Amino acid sequence: MRRLKLVLLSLVFCTATVAKAAAPVLMPAPPQLAAKAWILIDANSGKVLVEHNADQELPPASLTKMMTSYIISEEIAAGRLSEDTLVQVSENAWRKGGFKSGSSTMALEPRMEVKVIDLMRGVIIQSGNDASIALAEHVAGSEEAFADVMNQQAHLLGMTHSNYANSTGWPAPGHLTTARDLAILAQAVINDHPEHYAIYAEKYFKFNGINQPNRNKLLFRNKFVDGLKTGYTKESGYCLVASEKRNDMRLISVVLGTKSKEARAAESQRLLAYGFRYFETYNLYSKNQVVPDLSQRVWGGAVDSVDLMLANDVVATIPRGARDKLSLESEIDTVIKAPVQAGQELGLLRLKLDGELVAEAPLLAASSVEEAGFFSRMWDELILMIEG
Repeated sequence: MRRLKLVLLSLVFCTATVAKAAAPVLMPAPPQLAAKAWILIDANSGKVLVEHNADQELPPASLTKMMTSYIISEEIAAGRLSEDTLVQVSENAWRKGGFKSGSSTMALEPRMEVKVIDLMRGVIIQSGNDASIALAEHVAGSEEAFADVMNQQAHLLGMTHSNYANSTGWPAPGHLTTARDLAILAQAVINDHPEHYAIYAEKYFKFNGINQPNRNKLLFRNKFVDGLKTGYTKESGYCLVASEKRNDMRLISVVLGTKSKEARAAESQRLLAYGFRYFETYNLYSKNQVVPDLSQRVWGGAVDSVDLMLANDVVATIPRGARDKLSLESEIDTVIKAPVQAGQELGLLRLKLDGELVAEAPLLAASSVEEAGFFSRMWDELILMIEG
């Protein structure tokens, strides 16, 4: 059995004032964009702040390359690839993605050998189809086989409405995703591989004597924007996945199906501005942090109690001015008996706003507790029997 224990919010937000607590939280209607679909999320908490047609399956164009670059980062992290690995550019990659293809290109040449890290810059900054195909062929043997890897990775990330047919975003039957899935992917790109996410903020990349600018206009207009990716085909319209960070708060916007380059930048900026203006994010507790005042009695243990720590971060994204309405609850095992293993789950911490759950994390034993001697254990068992 478990018991419910309330924790006073003032322990977390000691700066809240009585005047603020009495004021109602005013929240204007979210912006309506000139786009087919959009979503705005917090990158840390995953909270969805605004959405419209977020699960409509649409062609992603070059937003596809976010998945291509993510897989390359995964390969490097796993030790199966290095940034300095040389990749030979095939005739196929040059023909389908080079200058003669008429598509966005890194300006590679056939049989040229290029470092993986340079190809990643070509994919991310220049949106090079040739670079994408070259990497796909190197990792999986063919672009078709790489697309299968992309679909497996999408499944692992929880992108439930995405299907990839190639590494570039070139129109193909069934090559579709959603605004929500793209937000999930962007969150993974940012949080899982920050060393490579930094490439998305680079404004120019010079290769083979050609200096090309990043197509994300927001990088040149908003100093707080540091990614991510643009896309365009006739089928998809003009699309943009963007991320902006102010202090400790990072938002991700996905805008699909606008009518121009300018529109995708302007509509994305409207969405991001709304998020920062009317929401705030609090990192209340960190993973493995011991929670104050939640030490629990251990029956029959060599020590009398055990501290509780969190299995993951507790992050809340809430309307500005609503922090005084937050409350903490802990649901913990009624009787904890030794032995207890460090990391053993003993309860759950919940953060609520006006009674609605906004975040939760399992509570774990911060240390191991061995059994006490025979007589101490028997005494504790007697007390438990008496207390019922």
